[in-house]
Amino acid sequence: MKPFKYNPNNHSGHFRHRVMFQKYSSGGKDPDGFPVEGWQDVKAAWAMIKTLKGTEYFSASSTQNENQMRFIIHYTEGLDEDMRILYDNREFDIESILNDEEENRTLTIIGNEKR
Repeated sequence: MKPFKYNPNNHSGHFRHRVMFQKYSSGGKDPDGFPVEGWQDVKAAWAMIKTLKGTEYFSASSTQNENQMRFIIHYTEGLDEDMRILYDNREFDIESILNDEEENRTLTIIGNEKR
């Protein structure tokens, strides 16, 4: 077992953005027994958010924007790449989920913003 080592980069004050993880559900039922189809909330978490890159390119005679963000959250199980992240009324498709240094302390999630 490793002794505790303070890491100023993971200070709890940095995890100040509330994000919601959602999974697409089809064929499910609500508590009243009615069919439900669409995005369902799975888990809320506090995250540290960093801009990974912003790209603007031209395709098919129009300008396309791509915005990638890095979400760092405390370790949790049950997340996968089929989910999406809601943050500040914006939707992000999850590209990858990385367990930082395989220590089960934090997860780094790369997300592409939907436009």
